[in-house]
Amino acid sequence: MSTLGDKRFVLITGKGGVGKTTVCAAEATALAAEGKRVLIAMCNAKERLSTMLGVPRIGPEIAQVGANMWAVNMQPEKALEEYGILVLRSRALSKTLLDNAYVRKFLRAVPGMQEWSMLGKAWWHTTEKRKDGSFKYDVVILDAPATGHGLDMLRVPKVIVDVVPAGPLRRDAERAWALFQDRATCAIVLVTLPEEMPTTETIELAQGLTAMGLHVARVVVNAVLPSLFEQGERAALEGLPPFAVVTAGDAALLAARDRAIRERVQGDSMQRLAASFPEPASLPMLFGEAADPAAILELSKRV
Repeated sequence: MSTLGDKRFVLITGKGGVGKTTVCAAEATALAAEGKRVLIAMCNAKERLSTMLGVPRIGPEIAQVGANMWAVNMQPEKALEEYGILVLRSRALSKTLLDNAYVRKFLRAVPGMQEWSMLGKAWWHTTEKRKDGSFKYDVVILDAPATGHGLDMLRVPKVIVDVVPAGPLRRDAERAWALFQDRATCAIVLVTLPEEMPTTETIELAQGLTAMGLHVARVVVNAVLPSLFEQGERAALEGLPPFAVVTAGDAALLAARDRAIRERVQGDSMQRLAASFPEPASLPMLFGEAADPAAILELSKRV
């Protein structure tokens, strides 16, 4: 059962290659199974979510990808066009304005505008309502860009609030920024691996978010190996002198030494994370196919 069911907006980020999209898929699957209506929003991503969910390729239009689950792969220009329609309240007027080559060139040159077009769109979906007045989506999950880019994206609404004159853009940025700061309705989740560099980047990312006035709700350590060796066994294996691999036994001993080293690094990384974050969650290493619906279903039971 997911611990994020009471949130309206969940932003998931971390170093590239740590399994952000896998965690997004697992969280969404868990929430949907609980009856929550969930939207997964990707940021112009190299799309892999469809393979994980066993559905057709996900594009810039919102598509249903399962019971109680929808997804979209946001593209900056299309997201900006949708935002223009919302602000101008006219599709024709928005299209006329945004189709102008000079306007497009100007908007592309505005720092942070592409990031805001996607972040703002994801936020806006938290405000959408159905005819009966209920929210269209109970939870919006943003599969945010990796570490540095994710941090830059989150800075944009605060910059807009600080420097842009009063108007629709600033109004929406203020509302979005207030949501991101609200621990009751927004959760920022950092995904990492039990390795030295991802652990360091995760701690530094959390410090950067804290400096911005944002709160990290949860850290998920992905691909955690089960321990095969006791501490003394690991030390003995790591202390082996160099040797030539001649027999199958030599190869097995070399593999054991490599595994012992990896377990030590994993243990050190988990200790560092536990010292920085209360009760980091962990997902197991899947030794089979980790990017298919069966794997995501298994992980959804553990998030």
